[in-house]
Amino acid sequence: MKYFFQIFTIKILLFVLTGTAMAYEEPTFKLIKNTDIYEIRYYGDRLVATTRQISGEDRAFRRLFNYISGANDNSSKISMTVPVLKSDDRSGTVMHFILPKNYSIQNAPLPKDGDVELVSLTGGYYAVIKYSGRPTTKRHKIHAGYLKDALNKHSISIKSGPIQAIYNGPFTPFFFRRNETMYLVNWE
Repeated sequence: MKYFFQIFTIKILLFVLTGTAMAYEEPTFKLIKNTDIYEIRYYGDRLVATTRQISGEDRAFRRLFNYISGANDNSSKISMTVPVLKSDDRSGTVMHFILPKNYSIQNAPLPKDGDVELVSLTGGYYAVIKYSGRPTTKRHKIHAGYLKDALNKHSISIKSGPIQAIYNGPFTPFFFRRNETMYLVNWE
């Protein structure tokens, strides 16, 4: 009986811990190619709330979270989606929250914070490598290197810097976390 209770408890914990990651809307894509290392996906245009952070990322996340929590011209709450996208450029970190499919640039509430803007990300082909664990900058750079090497080996040209896609919150155990690193690529 004790063994049964332990197995039952583990199953419930697995359901609860993994189920929370599956509850969020994700952007749809068409799988074009699947290899042992990476996938090529086609994503259509996506509406995102975006912000820039000079150093760190906590303020960027907070600004975007405030926007979907009601800091917008309608004071409306917007459902959280996954993944949160991050990329770096010369002036810092750019973070994007993808808005749910029912929003367009015409009907999405406008941010109250001047550092948050609504942008349509143009669709395209993305090479994606998946990994688990904590979504640290170091792990992202390592996987970006693996992906870049594989793409170069297959003569696939890269059109963007690496983009980090984070699917889980900070309280998800590391072994349940889903992360991706992706590049916009030339395909066809």
